[in-house]
Amino acid sequence: MIPRRLLLHSFGFIPVLLTVPLVAEALEMKEPEVIRTQKLDSGVRIQDIIDGEGKEAREGDVVEFNYVCRRSNGYFVHSTVDQFSGESSPVILPLNEKEIIKGLKEVIIGMKAGGKRRALIPPSVGYVNENLGPIPDEFGPRRSLLSHVKEPLIFEVQLLKVL
Repeated sequence: MIPRRLLLHSFGFIPVLLTVPLVAEALEMKEPEVIRTQKLDSGVRIQDIIDGEGKEAREGDVVEFNYVCRRSNGYFVHSTVDQFSGESSPVILPLNEKEIIKGLKEVIIGMKAGGKRRALIPPSVGYVNENLGPIPDEFGPRRSLLSHVKEPLIFEVQLLKVL
């Protein structure tokens, strides 16, 4: 181990010389686990967090899922899981473009029940129509979501069941 010398100024009055080992040499370096991002043709970016082990969702299936929706700057918009109690109110929607936003449909297709994904959904495949779900029932989250339809949204989705 090669010591590294540091010159520290103690409140600007007296210089102090310390010898400390290099951190990289002191700790065994491990490769970080990297979560790969897949970019779809529509501009949707997907990260698989947990691979599910259940039935795989396909276009036209009816699915039950929980989600957390945030604006691209990280601000919280809505979640189907209560952060304090852990209780959830899952959404049940068919995977078609008449009832669910196209970007979220693309995220869920190919997921297996029990899986989790994080996705960045551009506005062009987001809430282009106020009738597309999932839309929160409560006024505040609904208003927040619909007032930011022209910016990308981040969805974290957990697929519970393929019905």
